[in-house]
Amino acid sequence: MLFSNEKIRELSFKIKQLIDSSPISELESNIHALIQGMLTKMELVSREEFDIQSALLARTQQQLRVLEEKISTLEQAQTSEK
Repeated sequence: MLFSNEKIRELSFKIKQLIDSSPISELESNIHALIQGMLTKMELVSREEFDIQSALLARTQQQLRVLEEKISTLEQAQTSEK
C-alpha cells in the first residue's frame, strides 16, 4: 500500500478539522508527524520512491537479459569450436 505526501497531508487536514472543534485541539500540530510515524513503522514507501525503485529494477532486468544473451552466444561459439 502506497501513500503520497499529498494523501498524508489531506488525511492530516481532515483529522485536524475534526479535532479543531474537540477538546484535544492541542494535538493539531502533531497530527502530520503522528501519521508519518505510523506509516514509517508500517514500512510503507512514497509513490516517488516506489517509481524510482521500479525503474531501477526494470533497468537491472534489461541488463541481466543482455548479459544472459552474451553468455549464451559465447557458450554456443565455444561449443561449435569443439
